[in-house]
Amino acid sequence: MASADGGAYSYSLTVFSPSGKLVQIEHALAAVSQGTTSLGIKASNGIVIATEKKSSSILIDDSMLDKVAVICPNIGIVYSGMGPDFRVLIAKARKSAQAYWKIYGEYPPTRVLTQEIALSCSKPRNPVRGVRPYGVSLLVAGWDIHRGPTLYQVDPSGSFWAWKASAIGKNMVNAKTFLEKRYNDDISLEDAIHTALLTLKEGFEGQMTEKTIEIGVITVPTLAELEEGKIGGETGRPKPTFRKLSEEEVRDYLAL
Repeated sequence: MASADGGAYSYSLTVFSPSGKLVQIEHALAAVSQGTTSLGIKASNGIVIATEKKSSSILIDDSMLDKVAVICPNIGIVYSGMGPDFRVLIAKARKSAQAYWKIYGEYPPTRVLTQEIALSCSKPRNPVRGVRPYGVSLLVAGWDIHRGPTLYQVDPSGSFWAWKASAIGKNMVNAKTFLEKRYNDDISLEDAIHTALLTLKEGFEGQMTEKTIEIGVITVPTLAELEEGKIGGETGRPKPTFRKLSEEEVRDYLAL
């Protein structure tokens, strides 16, 4: 006989086990917990997202590995879990952002795009054929004129929450404990970057270098920059508020 939390219930995305669980979602969360640690911290003047970037072999060209991705000029994402699933969700998120731009002439607010990503997570392409949920959790960092800088976490179930600071991946419990002790509402972006590096260092195996750490930051535009508004004249596209730090910048932060 199948057990209450496994057996036949492990193969369905639409049937609850007798204990009230969707077992496939739990399996997806287990895949996330085996991924490298990623974290995000909301500061008073921006957001930082950071992650470990490790290759499985020294023969792999790690310059081609990207764990922090730009969705549009005001939103960036980092993940823990399965890389191929992340790339699928990134492609969908970028299409959604461009579709929003085409209709409204501006890039989507962070919450709107996060809802689109969460909807993609909650609706696999073909549940009838037993397609599994995405084995990835995301931290979505963005800035918009309506809510300012915001940080969201999206899980394989499609649920999402706004966070001041959060961590995902194999060392997330220790990382969250560390962040709870160090975080305060008045933290600056510079301090948040240092705190992110210290948090990753707590569970890091080996030596932290600019090639094993990846960082992205959201910067809040000044009033003058908002008044300038747009660049490119004819295109009218806004100045980016999200960018990935270069290896040289990461090296400088590690040296401090």
